[in-house]
Amino acid sequence: MFDQAISRRRFLGAAAAAAGAVAVGSAGRAAESQSPIRIEAPVHGAVLNRHHGRPADGGLEIAVRGTAPADRQVLVSGSPARREGTQFEGLVVLRQRETDVVAAVDGSPELRDAVRVVWDRNSRPRYRFAIDDNSFFLRDVWQKQYGSLFDCFYLAMLRKLHEDYGAKFVLNIYYTTADEFDLTKFPDRYRGEWRDNAHWLKLAFHAHANEPANPYLDAPPEQVIADFDKIGAEIRRFAGEATYSPTTVVHWGMVRPSTWKPLAERGVKVLSGYFEKQGDGWRVNYRMDPVRSEHLSRRDALVDFPSGIVFSNIDMVVNSTPLERIVPELEKTAEDPNQAEIIDLLTHEQYFWPFYPHYLPDHAQRVETAIRWVTEHGYEPVFLHEGFLGIPQ
Repeated sequence: MFDQAISRRRFLGAAAAAAGAVAVGSAGRAAESQSPIRIEAPVHGAVLNRHHGRPADGGLEIAVRGTAPADRQVLVSGSPARREGTQFEGLVVLRQRETDVVAAVDGSPELRDAVRVVWDRNSRPRYRFAIDDNSFFLRDVWQKQYGSLFDCFYLAMLRKLHEDYGAKFVLNIYYTTADEFDLTKFPDRYRGEWRDNAHWLKLAFHAHANEPANPYLDAPPEQVIADFDKIGAEIRRFAGEATYSPTTVVHWGMVRPSTWKPLAERGVKVLSGYFEKQGDGWRVNYRMDPVRSEHLSRRDALVDFPSGIVFSNIDMVVNSTPLERIVPELEKTAEDPNQAEIIDLLTHEQYFWPFYPHYLPDHAQRVETAIRWVTEHGYEPVFLHEGFLGIPQ
């Protein structure tokens, strides 16, 4: 929560600079004693698309809701809001990529609250497919010295899914397996094949190795960046720049928030996680504060302005979803306007391999079922790091 409070203080401080001082409380909003007004929706960092408003004057008109003293006028971005008791609602038209929305009591420069939102202007239905924990296929190609990358059954399967459905994949890879293999041993003689298939198949950093669990949970940023750079250098060496992708999923999805900005400086634009409540805490949420984690658990995306990273909510972990539940779960996601626009799919490499103790014989069928469904329902395959969440701007 500390990092979010700092971010919120800085934002409100900047908003106040243009209109007078704003007293800021410990939660990062205007102090209640000074500013008894609160914007409750949209939230700070919200990513809004066509599902969240209506077209108006070349922009997107959205509703802004919150609470304020019942007997006072509220202006939302300068226009009077509708009042009902302590509730208020105003309309704002978004015309820029980012918009600061300000609600003020009686137009006061002191009694106000503000949030910044992002308009996904060119949004359309799309999906991405990431595969975590990759190392076995790299070791297999190194051991067998295949004439082609696609002599490996795993890569051949992915290519068939691309040919049949247009699917695109990012494979998040380890530096080493538990045995003698590491990326320095992978040959560069397949660079031409990697290049020729880079429009649908990319490689990205995941972690140094599968073990230990949660390796970056409390690691200093320097450790994460060292592993990130080491893997990135090897990808560029043996597969070329076109195949390299900035990571979108760090192993176990847990890093210190102080790592976000250094990752962004390395080109990371999106980090995807589960944002799932577990007991008194949250899992696979990059150690984000509970308020934003809860919001993301019900939304496609949220922007962290200090780092510039967009956080994306993974809609389905395919290896954890029984085959008969894949279509019903995707249908449920598509019915929710807050989650329908971007379907973020994830699975894990190890479940494809028969030697793995938890091998899933129907894993390939599960993956194809998910990809077939999104394709048939008009979702475009994208790489989330390209444009804004996969859409050119």
